[in-house]
Amino acid sequence: MQQQMPAPNPKPSARRRQIAEAVWRIAAGRGLESATIREIATEAGVSPRVVQYHFTDKQHLLVSALTMLHRDNEHRARQRITPLRNAHDPRVLLRATLEELLPLDEHRRDSLAVMAAYYARSLTDPALAAVFLHENSPLEDLIVGLILAAGPRPSVDPAREADLLVSGITGLGIDLLHHRRSHADVRRTLDYHLNRILSDQP
Repeated sequence: MQQQMPAPNPKPSARRRQIAEAVWRIAAGRGLESATIREIATEAGVSPRVVQYHFTDKQHLLVSALTMLHRDNEHRARQRITPLRNAHDPRVLLRATLEELLPLDEHRRDSLAVMAAYYARSLTDPALAAVFLHENSPLEDLIVGLILAAGPRPSVDPAREADLLVSGITGLGIDLLHHRRSHADVRRTLDYHLNRILSDQP
């Protein structure tokens, strides 16, 4: 009888993602204080040695997992938003872009919970804080461009409004995680602010 060959090991990129996803699950469910190398290895179904092979230390792992999550979120957001780029009303694209920050499905709920756990840890972790506190503001810059395309009222400062919209919608997303508000209520609040800053004529 022919001897069965062992299954090949996952590619390094697949193994790294497997471990990063374990970090996400721990962060969303228990917070990053529970994310020791041993806990992460157990959650990922691998040995601590495998985790240490793919990541130089815990800090490298946490930052890498955060970077992977950012890329994953950006990819999913582009898939949802790209079909709207040719919408007749540019407000549709602006609204949809802002709604990407809300936990409107399971993936976005988990992602926001992970980001909240990371942000909480960054308050006492300078290395993680550096990931959040960078000089560039790509999301705010994108919203500025969308506000300009949608037609702001003459008295509106698009940059200031973009700052408020991004920060505000993120806070409202946290309220949704806590079930403090309903999706309908958050959408009404978003529409209120869009109507406030945009001209009456689309």
